[in-house]
Amino acid sequence: MYIFDSILAAYGWEGAALAGVLLLLLGVQLYHYVFVCGRIPGYKNDRRAAVLDAEPPVSVVVPMFSEDYGFVEERLPLILAQSYPDFEVVIVYVGQDGDFYEDLARLKASFPQVTTTKIKLDPRFPISRKMALNVGIKSAHYECMVFTSTDACPQTDRWLSLMAKGFRRGEIVLGYCGVERGKGAANYLMRAWRMMHSVDWIARAVQGRPYRGTLHNFGFTKSIYFGANGFTHLNMNIGEDDLFLQRVMNPDNVSVILSPRATLREKTWGGMGWWMSQLRYYGSSYRFYPQRVRSGIERELLSRTLFFASAACALAVLPLELKIGAGVLLAVRYAAVAWQVRRIARRLGEEGMAGPYLFYDLLEPLWALLLRLRLMRRDDRVWR
Repeated sequence: MYIFDSILAAYGWEGAALAGVLLLLLGVQLYHYVFVCGRIPGYKNDRRAAVLDAEPPVSVVVPMFSEDYGFVEERLPLILAQSYPDFEVVIVYVGQDGDFYEDLARLKASFPQVTTTKIKLDPRFPISRKMALNVGIKSAHYECMVFTSTDACPQTDRWLSLMAKGFRRGEIVLGYCGVERGKGAANYLMRAWRMMHSVDWIARAVQGRPYRGTLHNFGFTKSIYFGANGFTHLNMNIGEDDLFLQRVMNPDNVSVILSPRATLREKTWGGMGWWMSQLRYYGSSYRFYPQRVRSGIERELLSRTLFFASAACALAVLPLELKIGAGVLLAVRYAAVAWQVRRIARRLGEEGMAGPYLFYDLLEPLWALLLRLRLMRRDDRVWR
């Protein structure tokens, strides 16, 4: 009581309250990064009970919405070169180019594990990714299926074997997909956004509270799919990796694969304008997330914003000794966050993320606000 009275006498209610708010917000931040995100680096999927005795045969389903020779010549060979004994690749081509489809079909002569199917593109009846995946699922010969995109590239020949191993311990398998490495601040921001937003759903999945995956690297069984009567939210062109999974996930059927060898990388097709357009498109499903999920996502961002604002206020108006204290709290938070980011990045196969992370850390709240404002406008690309 004497110490409290002394603080009030020296700094007044305003100074004491600001110091208390800083300490409280620091506690929220440290809890998130140390105890929530901190589960990721040490996570071991083999602690889960096995449901299969051995790795099953796997169908890799890839929808293709253009005559993407880059995928056929560069990324498809990396899928076909996977070190796994029993798998097939099901390519669902949505288009009108008969010659291109014939080239795809001829791949089977050299690669017997390739299966191709075609959906004729009619501008009057647009085909969504979910519709293409539905055709691919029905064309797949195996019970266990892994889904990826033509933009994603395996980083090693162990990707598929690790994803297949996930089916031994769950009917739904979640993997990680980062953004391809490039030069410049824009590429770093895209990579950091993808990694840290993936960290949120990965951390909750390893805690037994899964709510989504990534459309470039996830899988489930046919039993899960047909048991739920197919994809949900059919009036939307998106949602297969979050809204559908939210319907079928539970703490006992999700297997999370975390390894640099199981990481994919998504090819980028532009700069920050393209990236924001992608975030707006896929972010349109966020409003349909359960309230508990949205509250958990927003809690960290809000506490970080308030912590930075309180620290800036303390540095501007408080006496010197409290300014030094605020600076120490900022340093403690940054050290804890940088330490965890480095550990998580190593586990996910990301490199060079921790050093300049302060730049992203400060910028993300403004970036998230801009995205939220853009999401207030209806994106006609989303709706059917």
